[in-house]
Amino acid sequence: MTARAARPVGTVTRGTTNPNRLRRMDRWIAAVHGAALRRADGPVAVDLGYGAAPWTAVELLTRLRAAAPRTRVVGIEIDPARVAAARPYEREGLVFRHGGFEVPVPERPLLIRAANVLRQYDETEVAAVWRQLCARLAPGGLLVEGTCDEIGRRHVWVALGPEGPRTVTFATRLGSLDRPSDLAERLPKALIHRNVPGEPVHAFLRDFDRAWAAAAPYASYGARQRWLRAVRDLTAGWPVTDSPARWRQGEVTVAWAALAPRN
Repeated sequence: MTARAARPVGTVTRGTTNPNRLRRMDRWIAAVHGAALRRADGPVAVDLGYGAAPWTAVELLTRLRAAAPRTRVVGIEIDPARVAAARPYEREGLVFRHGGFEVPVPERPLLIRAANVLRQYDETEVAAVWRQLCARLAPGGLLVEGTCDEIGRRHVWVALGPEGPRTVTFATRLGSLDRPSDLAERLPKALIHRNVPGEPVHAFLRDFDRAWAAAAPYASYGARQRWLRAVRDLTAGWPVTDSPARWRQGEVTVAWAALAPRN
């Protein structure tokens, strides 16, 4: 008898994607996780739920290989038609597979990137998905899960290790930013419904807006200088975990424990 393949875990997403949409997330991954990928022997990275076109997986391979040349990328989609459409783009180091949150790859990946996947799920489902994905990580592995707009100007993601969530990163094209709380619409599913008074993420964005307003005199030197000053002021009350080298990219990373939902 031939065993039937297990049904993939999850549901089909809208599949919306665009070239270069995940550039901010990819640059951050290469910067903070590149050393771990370089140390590994044949590291595997997963682009989970790449969507109706394979652009994000192709770009992930290019960007990670610039930091860690031995990296291989597996694009995973729950819709078989999307997998079939992506197969012509396979190349050395890049393959596409049918699957879902079970992450059907032989090796335990050193990276799983899940962008704009959990947005359609209920908030109560997020923790279980996180646990399932983190359980598939190799030792020292990283799960990056978050949401961005259609052209990648604004992006917020959570970084998790096998032990659970670690940090939240806010990233934006500074020239398009009116105030930091504009990023609230791109909060990942675990946080987007918590942007209300009494929740830590609401307090963080409130304080960030205040720091941004106080840094208005720096706007004459450009949006980057204003952002740098605002983030520096923000560190007085919030556990910012990165350095000015990342702030200059229009990013700021905060410890998850400071932003985690109440309850």
